[in-house]
Amino acid sequence: MNQISIRIAKTNDLETLLEFEQGVVEAERPLDPFLGKGKLFYYNIPEMIDSENVHLIVAVSGKELVASGYVRLENSRHYHKNPKHGYIGFMFVKPSFRGQRISNLILESLKNWAKEKDLKELRLDVYSNNNGALKSYERFGFNKSLVNMRMDI
Repeated sequence: MNQISIRIAKTNDLETLLEFEQGVVEAERPLDPFLGKGKLFYYNIPEMIDSENVHLIVAVSGKELVASGYVRLENSRHYHKNPKHGYIGFMFVKPSFRGQRISNLILESLKNWAKEKDLKELRLDVYSNNNGALKSYERFGFNKSLVNMRMDI
């Protein structure tokens, strides 16, 4: 395994992070027939880099950015036991670096940041047909919760 380090994303990472975002979109297209065509943008990455409520990190091998992820502080629903939680997203690992458990390094770092913020809960969304991601998240300790359903009409 290559030596991987984790650090906070910086503004000069923006070009690569925008490429990662399109990598996320392309990975999700076969899983979601509701996604639009062409380039899609899920995130406001410059805002995420500057936000105090978002911890956007990257994994680096040498000088190459190879993965990303974030945790965002969110208010929970009034009926949940934890008033706030961390929402995890933008999990991406370059294809040539997959299988090295880099996502675990990112998740561990995000979890530690959330703990520093006194959060007691992490959440994320994953496609029900994304078996690889489901296994990875379950191996890390996540449990399935609600199932979101939809239909064309």
